[in-house]
Amino acid sequence: MDEYKNVLRNDIKGIHIHFVGIKGTGMVALVEILHARGAVITGSDVAEHFYTDEILEKYSIKAMDFSEENITPDVRLVIYSSAYSPEKTPDLRAAKEKNLPMLLYSEALGEISASAFSCGICGVHGKTTTTGLAGTLLKETNLPSQVLAGSIISSFGSSCTMTSDSARKEGAEYFVAETCEYQRHFMAFHPKKIVLTSVESDHQDFYPTFKDIQNAFVDYICLLPEKGQLIYCADDAGAVETAEIARKKRPDIDFIPYGTNADGDYKLTFGTISGGYHNFNVSCLGGAKIKVPGDHNVRNACAAVALCVELIKSDGKNPADYMEEIRRGLLNFSGGKRRSEIVGRAVNKYGQNVIFIDDYGHHPTAIKTTLAGFRDFYKGYKIIVDFMSHTYTRTAALLEEFASSFESADTVIINKIYGSAREDASAAKVTGEILAERAKKYHSDVIYAGEFDEAARIAEDLLQKNALDPYSEGYLFVTMGAGDNWKVGSKLLDSMGGKKSSGGDGE
Repeated sequence: MDEYKNVLRNDIKGIHIHFVGIKGTGMVALVEILHARGAVITGSDVAEHFYTDEILEKYSIKAMDFSEENITPDVRLVIYSSAYSPEKTPDLRAAKEKNLPMLLYSEALGEISASAFSCGICGVHGKTTTTGLAGTLLKETNLPSQVLAGSIISSFGSSCTMTSDSARKEGAEYFVAETCEYQRHFMAFHPKKIVLTSVESDHQDFYPTFKDIQNAFVDYICLLPEKGQLIYCADDAGAVETAEIARKKRPDIDFIPYGTNADGDYKLTFGTISGGYHNFNVSCLGGAKIKVPGDHNVRNACAAVALCVELIKSDGKNPADYMEEIRRGLLNFSGGKRRSEIVGRAVNKYGQNVIFIDDYGHHPTAIKTTLAGFRDFYKGYKIIVDFMSHTYTRTAALLEEFASSFESADTVIINKIYGSAREDASAAKVTGEILAERAKKYHSDVIYAGEFDEAARIAEDLLQKNALDPYSEGYLFVTMGAGDNWKVGSKLLDSMGGKKSSGGDGE
């Protein structure tokens, strides 16, 4: 066992690694990275088809059923998702009996980060999109870098990871990864630079108070070495307060703000929305634009610019020589899976356009900012949102915030709550119906449809109506949440004879 204790920090060519819960987005991203480094990969998961199956198929990997027989004599390391218990999962029980090293996903990510100049992107909101943007910029600048995002990113070649051309030839000197605050998973990471997008109350099952989650971010920041960098959003009150607490603990860290309230190289100025683009200005870059909706995504772009520029400096190069590549990278970014993703288009019986979007927004702030972004970006479209709240604890703790977060939508359909396996649904004090009733205090058109078939029928009746002025362009139908209500949009797209997007068609 000692021989493989730090296996991921060494040459892993030919080493057999088994993944338990291999279809998880983060797990698939690790598969891509370790496969590229020469590891032999197998994995197990449930039979249900996920979009990540398509990535595994590219590497001729088929997820097996959970079984003790998966742990063959040549397996040297097991990596597993936190969704699976070592006591209850056959593969993990067998690995434990054979005294094989086992790493949680977050621990494996930490081991990889220890062998590179690593940068962690964190925050309650925006970390996946910011990571995708950063990877797209680094791809254009061709720094020797490898990037891991928590979703499929279109500009990564419909992959969760990006490896620059120079890294393919010479190895990745820089490693950038999305790092998660839940259960303090990011504490296994070894950062030289951190991007902090936002801090507010979330994951109430693990962080009952705001101070609890804030303390976790402060502790993560304090992992930075002397002269390490914290790049933080000056427009987010929680991020600013967290940075100030960390500054008192670690004055040796370089604190770099970005956003409209920042001074210096990364001051952001918003421009107009025209021709399907958000125009904006960053002090060090000048004018630039992106084609994904929402002011929050402009801030994410500013964060990615800041990280990219600071990495160029760390590489001993002059950022001024890379500004055109950075602008091109911003334009090339077209979003990620379940991040304001355009999944298809249809036409209703009046010949009006219906755009179907799926978004992972599952916190009131994300819902509010994302829908506001759609309202600005898709002028002339009537917005119907189907929302499925994720976890009873989060819904109960933020009930009023959820109820008041749909102001930019014209019609709101609310499904039953998507519970966590860690929760006792029978003891929950909140339901989707309660959320819908509370939302009616703030919104004039709220409908409760617990099941997806019912939601799809209601939504189709609405979408087949003549969208009158000021909605002459048609409809925007948005499925939103961290559950599986994307199935509502899929049902609608099929029943309306729509065409699925081929990818890269919006964020």
